[in-house]
Amino acid sequence: MTPIQMIKRIILLVAMTLSIGVFAAHHEGAPSSGAKDMPGAKGTFEFKPADWMSGQKTWWKDSDGVAPGVAGCHIGTDEKGVPNGRLFGEACLPNGLLVESNPGKDVLHSHKDDIGHPDTFDCNAWCVGTGKKSGMCMVAAAAPCEQSAICACE
Repeated sequence: MTPIQMIKRIILLVAMTLSIGVFAAHHEGAPSSGAKDMPGAKGTFEFKPADWMSGQKTWWKDSDGVAPGVAGCHIGTDEKGVPNGRLFGEACLPNGLLVESNPGKDVLHSHKDDIGHPDTFDCNAWCVGTGKKSGMCMVAAAAPCEQSAICACE
């Protein structure tokens, strides 16, 4: 990777982190159907990707479904499910919550106005609710995304 490519990727990651933080603070909704009965589920929020396409209906697949213990990648596609090069990983918010993409694993779904509605999870509550001692949100890998996140339990 060239230095310019590295700088572009760092800028994209910073922009994604900032946009996740801004939207998480202002647009809370009920947990998605996949998260509603899970421990630690806090609700959904509006998320505009760093490369947001205003007014466009976009198509996506989630690599892991609603699975806080698995790092996932949200993969952009066309309406037939063919990847188009867009993607974003799950993330840890500044307040420690996990941003968990949805709906189900490999389910082709659309985002109206290119805005998604990922879930947020309190990782400690999720880990304790699944029989572990404690937990926290941690950065993790989830190819093809360069970075994702996971609820890491003790």
